[in-house]
Amino acid sequence: MFAVIKTGGKQYRVAADDKITVMRLAGEAGEKVTFDDVLMLADGDNCEFGVKASVSGEIVEQARGDKVIAFKKRRRKNSKRKRGHKQDLTVVKITAIARG
Repeated sequence: MFAVIKTGGKQYRVAADDKITVMRLAGEAGEKVTFDDVLMLADGDNCEFGVKASVSGEIVEQARGDKVIAFKKRRRKNSKRKRGHKQDLTVVKITAIARG
């Protein structure tokens, strides 16, 4: 059985015991989280859309992503800018998918 959930403006295909990396969620390592925005639920050949379901998980760690460099240069203007960015991420282990 797997589900498609939506969090942080993105969609993730999850099943029990999966580890996913999502945008920062409030909470510390070891806390439980619940995703109520389930878009699809599939069990074998049976797929259901818009069904009432919830996905439970446990926060494994709060982490930061790789550094992304944004470099802008304006030619012939002697102007350039270099900025770095690291995104805050949360690693979640999916524990259960519940219908209803």
